[in-house]
Amino acid sequence: MRLLNRRTGSLVAALTLLLLAAPAAAQDRPVLTVYTYTSLTGKYGPGGKVKDAFEAQCGCSLRWVASDDAGSLLARLKLEGETTMADLVLGLDMNLAAEARATGLFRPHGQDSTALNLPMPWHDDLLLPFDWGHLAFIYDSTRLAVPPQSLKQLVDDPKGPTLVLQDPRTSAPGLGFLLWMRAVYGEHADEAWTKLKPRIVTFTKGWSEAYGLFLKGEAEMVLSYATSPAYHLSVEKKTQYKAAAFAEGHYLHVELAGVVRTTRQPELAQRFLAFMLSDTFQALIPEGNWMMPAKRPAAGLPAAFTEVIRPEKTLLIAPETVRSQRRAFIDAWLAATTR
Repeated sequence: MRLLNRRTGSLVAALTLLLLAAPAAAQDRPVLTVYTYTSLTGKYGPGGKVKDAFEAQCGCSLRWVASDDAGSLLARLKLEGETTMADLVLGLDMNLAAEARATGLFRPHGQDSTALNLPMPWHDDLLLPFDWGHLAFIYDSTRLAVPPQSLKQLVDDPKGPTLVLQDPRTSAPGLGFLLWMRAVYGEHADEAWTKLKPRIVTFTKGWSEAYGLFLKGEAEMVLSYATSPAYHLSVEKKTQYKAAAFAEGHYLHVELAGVVRTTRQPELAQRFLAFMLSDTFQALIPEGNWMMPAKRPAAGLPAAFTEVIRPEKTLLIAPETVRSQRRAFIDAWLAATTR
């Protein structure tokens, strides 16, 4: 009986040591904390697959911390400053790039950007693209047989389609459309907003709410991305959702990542950026984030992306100009849409 008790006690002690060792081993894994936005880490976003793929090769734990959108990401980072827990930020908007650089909170990314497949060359040594897309107005061809062929036609026709837009103060695509209007109309953008106002159903806080209202039939067109129809075709097998091609061109949206200067995991952060430009990560972008990959995967794009419109002209206002003029642009938009 004593021998049995001794063996039992030894077994219990061994199991206890194993149970205590397991959490300790898990805690020994370095943690990379990445700030991003909620749709990337949500149920339909690529965040889960990105996490699994990176953890399989890094011997670490990837911890997502999500905010609403690019603007919220930058605001949080600025508020936390050098006390931030973020090692890396994934999901900044190019329109906020100059403002992000001006914080002094980012270190050089150290990656080769010459092989990127963007509509423009990339020379920024602090922020690195991971995907991109052109803004576009999406419509249901069963409801709107003949869409506008240009931004000016959309604005000038008093009997044109009704619209759901996003608020440029809280939404990355909303800010993009504000700049799109400036790129096309220049000093007359305020007059264009006044013309467009009667057909704007609402300005939503973010993209998801706006697109949901459009799908419910609340408006005939919604501001989104040229890649949006690929989702409907690939996932829902629906062909009626289209992006209207505009003669003046389409505004460019580029999503960026950057390593925080105060990171506690500099080597892991660099490894993540290298992984971000790998085939493994980039192949998750088209049918995960429903955007164009920053670096074309070796296998190419999914079949649904062959129908995505290819604007002949890409519109873009320099990030430095956006930084200096954004407040004035928004004040003018408010005045034009609230009077």
